[in-house]
Amino acid sequence: MGTALMFSNPGPAEFEGFAAERLVDVLETELCRGDALPGLVRMALGDCARLVQDQRLPIARLVGRHSRRIDLGVASLYRSEFGGGTLLGWPVPRFRATVLAMAGHFLILQAGSNPSEVRRQP
Repeated sequence: MGTALMFSNPGPAEFEGFAAERLVDVLETELCRGDALPGLVRMALGDCARLVQDQRLPIARLVGRHSRRIDLGVASLYRSEFGGGTLLGWPVPRFRATVLAMAGHFLILQAGSNPSEVRRQP
């Protein structure tokens, strides 16, 4: 059984896909349906949802660059942390997540953002 779990332990590529899917959903909700962006900016973007969906691959790469994998053999623990700066003048909260990968599945153990940890640019 342990050998089967080792072979079904999701690797970094699968984790990036999983994380990108979750982040795209959150971004679409926050940016396109929420009030994170001013109404005029949302209107200027046109199809906000599609614009966000089209960023799935760059988001997966971003997650991959800012994640660390702890391979436990039969499972993996992924820790991700990114954000905390500004993007186009808007503050980007620092986001952290810990995800357990096992038997081809992912379980989010902890995830959240902290808007107060935005680094101010001089």
